[in-house]
Amino acid sequence: MTNNWHEANQRYLMASLGCVREALEHLARSQAAHESAQPSEQLRRESGEAQRALEEAAEAMPSPSALEMLCKMFGLSAFERDLVVLCAGIELDSSFASLCAAAQGDPARAFPTFSLALTVLPEAHWSALSPAAPLRRWRLIEVGSSASLTLSPLRLDERILHYLTGLQHMDERLAGLIAHAHETSELAPSHHALAGRIAASWSQSVESSGLPVVQLCGEDAAGKRAIAGAACASLGLRLSVLSAQFVPTGASELDGFTRLWGREAALSNCALLIECHEVEATDAARTASINKLIESLNSPLIISSVERRRAWHKSILTFDVRKPPAQEQRDLWEHALKTMPVNLNGQVQALVSQFNLNLQQVQAARAEALGQQLSGEQAEAGAEAGFGTALWDACRMQARPRLDDLAQRIEPAAGWDDLVLPELQLHTLRDIALHVRQRTTVYETWGFAAKGGRGLGISALFSGISGTGKTMAAEVLANELRLDLYRIDLSAVVSKYIGETEKNLRRVFDAAEEGGAILLFDEADALFGKRSEVKDSHDRYANIEVSYLLQRMEAYRGLAILTTNLKGALDTAFLRRIRFIVHFPFPDAAQREEIWRRIFPPETPTENLYAGKLARLNVAGGNIRNIALNAAFLAANAGQPVRMEHLLRAAQGEYAKLEKSLTEAETRGWT
Repeated sequence: MTNNWHEANQRYLMASLGCVREALEHLARSQAAHESAQPSEQLRRESGEAQRALEEAAEAMPSPSALEMLCKMFGLSAFERDLVVLCAGIELDSSFASLCAAAQGDPARAFPTFSLALTVLPEAHWSALSPAAPLRRWRLIEVGSSASLTLSPLRLDERILHYLTGLQHMDERLAGLIAHAHETSELAPSHHALAGRIAASWSQSVESSGLPVVQLCGEDAAGKRAIAGAACASLGLRLSVLSAQFVPTGASELDGFTRLWGREAALSNCALLIECHEVEATDAARTASINKLIESLNSPLIISSVERRRAWHKSILTFDVRKPPAQEQRDLWEHALKTMPVNLNGQVQALVSQFNLNLQQVQAARAEALGQQLSGEQAEAGAEAGFGTALWDACRMQARPRLDDLAQRIEPAAGWDDLVLPELQLHTLRDIALHVRQRTTVYETWGFAAKGGRGLGISALFSGISGTGKTMAAEVLANELRLDLYRIDLSAVVSKYIGETEKNLRRVFDAAEEGGAILLFDEADALFGKRSEVKDSHDRYANIEVSYLLQRMEAYRGLAILTTNLKGALDTAFLRRIRFIVHFPFPDAAQREEIWRRIFPPETPTENLYAGKLARLNVAGGNIRNIALNAAFLAANAGQPVRMEHLLRAAQGEYAKLEKSLTEAETRGWT
């Protein structure tokens, strides 16, 4: 609003106060003279000067005053309007307190009351005192404690007082729960079109009984908020955001919140976005409160959730929101990087093929990468390569937050030189990396994706006993592809409750889609065992869980790795849908010798170690690492380099853990 409006609004409010003040003065004079008060209609006729000032102030208003808009919003009668002005006068005019006391004939009553209002204000009606009437229903005034309702002190609500003076400030009781959404001028074309559909739908409903509830479904919370903001902005509405976690669960608290927000929405011309992403299905009390809030609110309302919520007894418009398609993401990246001094044309395609980001994430990744470049963190790699690497890592960071809550991220430390495997297995692992790198070329450029989405997911099964290098191989692939590696905690995924396992799996895969992370399902036979013969409902749902997993793996754009100690425990139908199967054999003597040659870091001091003799230990690579690590601690404690005697003692401890006996043939010639 302009300064002209604010100045005119102040004059109009003061003129309104003047009319009420004149009525109070007349009643005060009557009380002092012990005369009966004149009828309010006569008082109105006698207040000609104040009335003319009010009319002049009204004519000078460039648009309706705050007081007039308040009356229109809440349907206030002339008496209720004047009662609001009376209460405002106590706050804005120092003479009102003494006038109230004089008019009521009691120095202790220097405040407005219903009794005073019924006496002094024109067109008085008792129904204004009702809790269902606007003044109390919308909490425009607060009624103090007293033995009598009509003699209780009345106080104008602070939010209403600020509004009348032309100030917009959210009610402090809502400020800790609700935040205004930041406006964004940029949207991906598909999201901009969706915002237009929402705005058009609401525009068509303005003349009807009420606006329908808009429900935005999908994983892209930031995208949904931006769409909601754009739709509201096109209709001249501000958007406020409420996390469903803050919805009160107590009946009285919820009722109070509903009234406060209904009032706030009218005063500030706001729509409310309730974000329900973090609400657990098992939280019945909060779910019920959210549903009741949705049913009760008549102001513009948008619901944001991952899945569609149940239908309410209200008109609902549901829209599915997805990340921008590949071409739009490519355009977003090109627009974000067009001012960069380095040539990154080839990098854009790689980013789009690997990461599924929205506009906000693209902008954040660019800013983070630019910050790293300016700080010199990537300078050693050269301008283009350094910025490209920083940009790639920044995209990984943007995709992490949701997946970090669902799985354990492993920092890969192993490289190809750390793997000691037969040539066939190494060749297969390199093929896996090749498929991940070239999937965009084959699927999109060469058209395989147009043939259908089934079978496009890249999946691998690593089988072999513990310690043969399955997890290390996953780390090597993550390092090679520069991707995040997440180990899925099966205890957190599998649920005894019907349908919950699928929900947990869906959350994992949906979160991983943003960055194409490598998913590592350790001991997969525990989750993906042979599908059972259907004997009861639990068997049927167990098979549904396996079928759902197969479906998601086939559609997952990243790499999913399953590890198992018992390949035979997996269903053959499942094995047919896995693209790569790599068996990790127990290492033979030559392989064990090579593992021993590579096991110690270059910084570790060693002395007179014989890899050939150490290779006689008939253990897997994981056990070899344990022995080497324990021997290093023993040597460090003795202040010596790692020697064969340290390894002998460490091997004895490892064999005891395995409940095996260390034979003389294995340790002959060690000391």
